[in-house]
Amino acid sequence: MTMTNHLADCCRLLTHGVYVIAVNAGVKRNAFTAAWVMQASFDPLLLVFSINPDHYSYELLRQGETCSINVLAHDQLDLAAHFSQPGITCDKMSLGAWETGRSGAPLLLDALVAFDCRVSHYCAAGDHVLVICQVIEARALRAGTPLLYSDTADLDGSRSLFPEKIDATITQ
Repeated sequence: MTMTNHLADCCRLLTHGVYVIAVNAGVKRNAFTAAWVMQASFDPLLLVFSINPDHYSYELLRQGETCSINVLAHDQLDLAAHFSQPGITCDKMSLGAWETGRSGAPLLLDALVAFDCRVSHYCAAGDHVLVICQVIEARALRAGTPLLYSDTADLDGSRSLFPEKIDATITQ
């Protein structure tokens, strides 16, 4: 990567993995690629991810209140690309091996690790919503190195979403 002061390039160097978040509401299921995931607590074990509230998956998440957070491996860029497509334009769940977790959420068996979660609560965060989830089960599914967000280039098209300057985002 060449040196640049473009905000997107700077933010891409924040260390994040790449995850597939799978949600369900009854028989309706969907999944999406996420990079903004972190552990927030040991006791209880809480994970947090960020989601755009305009996305189809958010609607299903609010209805079902369960999800899985699936850690992708470095060799799974194709899965990241598949699940980054818009929500209802393809059958996202047709790719990968899936199993239903204890919560009822779909678990991606092709991932390195699958966390089965129940939503604890939500928190507004700018143009996204933070979803705080309690882990009810975790499964290590295979060995490998996690896929990093910086390895995906502009797969998600996020470069166009950044303001030109940080000053543009600061309100007085």
